[in-house]
Amino acid sequence: MEIIIVGAIIMFILVYNNTIDKEKFYADNEKYLEIIREEDYTFLCYAKYGEDVDSDQLYMKRVTYAVIGFFIVLAFTISSSSSAEIINSQFMLNLVIAVAVAALIFKMPYMQLKNYYKAHLHEIDIMLPYYLKSLEILIQHYTVPVAIGKSIKDAPEIFKPGLRKMVDRINAGDATVDPYMEFANTYPVRDSMRMMRLLYRLGIGSQEKKQERLMMFSRTVSSLQNKARETKYKERLNHMEQQTMIMLVVTGIGVMLIILISMFMMFSL
Repeated sequence: MEIIIVGAIIMFILVYNNTIDKEKFYADNEKYLEIIREEDYTFLCYAKYGEDVDSDQLYMKRVTYAVIGFFIVLAFTISSSSSAEIINSQFMLNLVIAVAVAALIFKMPYMQLKNYYKAHLHEIDIMLPYYLKSLEILIQHYTVPVAIGKSIKDAPEIFKPGLRKMVDRINAGDATVDPYMEFANTYPVRDSMRMMRLLYRLGIGSQEKKQERLMMFSRTVSSLQNKARETKYKERLNHMEQQTMIMLVVTGIGVMLIILISMFMMFSL
C-alpha cells in the first residue's frame, strides 16, 4: 500500500511540474484516448470558452486527473494485508471502485460543459433570429455559402464553431441539406430546423426562385424576431413582478416585526 501511495504522489508531482510531457503522452496514445473522447466535446469547449481555447489540452487534463484519481483511490482502498491476500475478491472490488471514481472524475468536466450549454439554449433561442436577419442582408448580395462565410466574423460566439463546420462541409462539395441540418441539430432551438431548410432552398434554383424564397425567408425571420422581442418583454415583466413581490413580502414582514416589537414593548411596561 505504501508503495502505491508514494507512486501516486510522485506521479502527481511529476505531472504538476510538467516533468512528464503530457502532450507527448497524448500524441503517443492518441488513437486509444480518442476512443473515449465524446464527439461533441470540442464543440462544447468552443461554446463555453470560445474558439481560442485548446480543447485537446483540456481533454488531456481530464485524462491526467482521472489517472491520478485512480491511483489515489486504489492506494487508500487497498488494505495492508499480504500480497497473497490482496489478489482476491477484495482487491477486485477496490479496483472497480478506483475505476468508477476515475470515470466520474473524467466525466464531470464534460457534464459541466453539457449543463452549461443546455442552460444557455434559451439565450441561443433569442440570438438566432437576429443573426439570421444579418445573414439575410448578406444573401441579397452573395450566394448563401459565401454569405454564411462572411457572417461568421460578426456572428455570436456560440454560433461560430457550428457555422465554420457548416461552411467547411459545403466548400468540400456537400451540396445536400445535411450541413444545414447538422447545424440545426447542434442548436436545437425554436424553428432552427425550418430556418435551415429555408436557407438551403435559398442556395439552389434560379435567381427568380431565389427572390421568392428570400422574401419567404425574410418574413419568417421577421416573425421570429417579433417572437424574440415578446419573449424578452415577458422576461422583463416577470422579473419586475418577482421584484415587486419580493419587495411587498419584505415590507410586510418588516411591518409585522415592527408591530410585534411594539406589542412586546407595551406588555413589558
